[in-house]
Amino acid sequence: MGGGGNHRAGLYDMVLIKDNHSDAAGGVGNAIRAAQSHPDAGGLPMVVEVRDEAELRIALEFNVTRILLDNMDITQLRRAVEITAGRVPLEASGNMTLDRVRAVAETGVAYISVGALTHSAMALDLSMQLSTVRA
Repeated sequence: MGGGGNHRAGLYDMVLIKDNHSDAAGGVGNAIRAAQSHPDAGGLPMVVEVRDEAELRIALEFNVTRILLDNMDITQLRRAVEITAGRVPLEASGNMTLDRVRAVAETGVAYISVGALTHSAMALDLSMQLSTVRA
């Protein structure tokens, strides 16, 4: 099945723990614990990025909504799907190209983030000018 969507619209609708959060907290487990104990996180979906099998196993100890598998090769993705055994939806992300999508999908991950779709998009330069009107 195809389709696309944003992870979130802003900081108010999902907790997204990236690698730099895990590093700053002293590990993925510490980052998840800190986020789950934060009063503003109550009831929000929580998505956690992991870089390897060890971090995946730690993330699986917690109640998270989805796990992002960052920059993993096909063998690592298959192993992650096997370890997770359907307990949490997995998403392949990081350096994903359209050329790899089929092979990645065949690993059994539930979602694939393809940054190439937006990396080359032209940005619209918007600004708002305010001026004082004198009566």
